[in-house]
Amino acid sequence: MIEILKTTDEKLVELGINEAQSGSWFNLINPTYDEIQKVSLILNLDESFLRNSLDVDERSRIEFEDDCLLIITNIPVMEDEGAYDTLPLGIIFTQRGFITVCSKKNKIISSFNKDTSASFDTRNKTKFLLDILFRSTKYYLRYLNNIYKKSEEIEEELRKTMKNKALFQLFEVQKSLVYFTTALKDNYMVLQKIMRISQSTKQSSLLKFSEDDIDLLEDVIIENKQALEMVEMHRNILENMMDAFASIISNNLNIVMKFLTSIAIIFAIPTMFSSFWGMNVAVPFAHNEFGFLIVSIISLIAAILAAIFFAKKGMF
Repeated sequence: MIEILKTTDEKLVELGINEAQSGSWFNLINPTYDEIQKVSLILNLDESFLRNSLDVDERSRIEFEDDCLLIITNIPVMEDEGAYDTLPLGIIFTQRGFITVCSKKNKIISSFNKDTSASFDTRNKTKFLLDILFRSTKYYLRYLNNIYKKSEEIEEELRKTMKNKALFQLFEVQKSLVYFTTALKDNYMVLQKIMRISQSTKQSSLLKFSEDDIDLLEDVIIENKQALEMVEMHRNILENMMDAFASIISNNLNIVMKFLTSIAIIFAIPTMFSSFWGMNVAVPFAHNEFGFLIVSIISLIAAILAAIFFAKKGMF
């Protein structure tokens, strides 16, 4: 899918692919081969810039080539309820336009629409870039809060019962935090590089920073750092929680095994007595009319004594 938008008189106007003007925003979501070729021809852009952004394993980075600038940043996405991942978002600057490329539809780019057009301007490419990066860090923080609440719910469930379902959910949360950690660290390096560009006396012709833009960039870096600290904290808590529940499960298993062993030994005592008195040899009480009752009482007393012994040893 491809859509071409441009801010005109504080309104967002959609253009046809042949009506693209300077200051237009080309938004590509999982574009086809033909769409990539058309955009490349219109903007005189290397196709690899577009294709690299569609690689789900692409790392965050900045790349200059001729009169084009490629910034790849990893954005957070919610796959399923309680499961999160990251996705590369390519942001490309050319002399004629501003391009965003992503392999999937996402909430970050979708939040820039006609209803929110008053908060951004496609003609101010530097400010628009920073708005996208700021929105991305905000979604990281929002999803981290959701992850924290989800992990608390799983913890409460695990306190009541050790079900495999809850453990798998906890594993999914931990996996999401690993994705977030890697993405936020890479994004931080990209933000630092953009900051160096903004502070350079010879700023790129594609990126021009005003004082307000630098302030916004600093806010983005602070938010990204806060998100990174939060994800590290949640990872440590979750790892400790997993270790604690693993110990609890192991301890519960030991308790069950001790209990079953004790029960097996106690029930083995009457069986042992019955085995002795079932032999085809002379045994005590063989000719006593109350012999069976006497043997049964003796075996019962022995089993009770064994049960008392195990109870004192904490086997129950």
